Amino acid sequence: MTASFRLGRVAGVDVGVNWSVLIIFLLIAWGLSAGRFPAAYPGHPWWAYLLAGLSAAVVFFLGLLAHELSHAVVARRNGLGVEGITLWLFGGVARLEGQARTPGAELRIAGVGPLVSLLIGAAFAVVAAALAAFGQSGLVFGTLAWLAGINIVLALFNSLPALPLDGGRLLLAALWKWRGDRTRAAVAAAGAGRLLSVLLIGLGLWLFITGAALGGLWLALIGWFLFTVAGAEQRQARLSGTLGGLRVRDVMSPEPITVPGDLSVAEFIDRHLWGSRHSAFPLVDGGRPVGLVTLTRIKQVPVERRGTVPLRDVACAPPEVPLASPHEPVADLLPRLSACADGRALVTSADGQLVGIVTPTDISRAVQLASLRERAAAAGA
Repeated sequence: MTASFRLGRVAGVDVGVNWSVLIIFLLIAWGLSAGRFPAAYPGHPWWAYLLAGLSAAVVFFLGLLAHELSHAVVARRNGLGVEGITLWLFGGVARLEGQARTPGAELRIAGVGPLVSLLIGAAFAVVAAALAAFGQSGLVFGTLAWLAGINIVLALFNSLPALPLDGGRLLLAALWKWRGDRTRAAVAAAGAGRLLSVLLIGLGLWLFITGAALGGLWLALIGWFLFTVAGAEQRQARLSGTLGGLRVRDVMSPEPITVPGDLSVAEFIDRHLWGSRHSAFPLVDGGRPVGLVTLTRIKQVPVERRGTVPLRDVACAPPEVPLASPHEPVADLLPRLSACADGRALVTSADGQLVGIVTPTDISRAVQLASLRERAAAAGA
């Protein structure tokens, strides 16, 4: 999930927000200020309910940010890079560079998120209980109680043992430790995720039919999302297992053709695109990659503007172009391949110089060769 705009850096991590956050933010704020709070705590002016609803929605998303930041911080302490955090419709995602090296690291990275959400919920519960003890049970109490409940529910839901939830990664860590095979553990945890998603879809449809229209529809939508992502996780795990110990240097295309960023789109098409079998070209400055222009992005430029628009304005920018080391395992690179770069990654040396590019074709060829080796080994056995 890509960010629509960047909020800044928190604890050294880039934080972005997808436009879809606006949907859930408005739903939460409207549901609380126009429904839940007036019904439970009558007698307040409309602006008080609006302020309480907006405040609760903002604090809720700050809690989601804290949840994802905890994943990022612990991942860094366990030797993984962090590309950034994006908040979106279904919560948030911390984009990590590579995979945990041990079951213990997987457990720590996955487990800290639900723990942080649980602690946030407990803190709000303590404050709400203190207010109740002093006879305060009005709108402020209700806002704090809602924040306590939603964070505790978030922690419990995320702890369910099914990928892509944090609990699924805890299950992955446990199975990995038990069986000694991360690929099999990931496939099993993703299978649990697909089972959970089917149950959620079924429950959501039942609630929709029996009268809880909005709640049932939302639950079914969450189930559909989990089913889709769990399937992707399962395919990713099998692909990583197939690629085995291959390094980026084993699959990359070395010394790719580069182009300057100040070249116009029209000049680029005439000089480089026609007659070339390539569909992606890195932009470089002093040998260092500063972007990636692809055929897909070129097609988005109107014909009448191609003579004046420079490549740098249509290229995929550096933060969204995955960078890899030649010595990095291919399996660690796969989760970082982004839609912006059309599934490509640029390979750089230790001093940041461009040395290669990894394309979907390179990955596909590596998978086919690995499959041939597996069949040959099986036949020999």
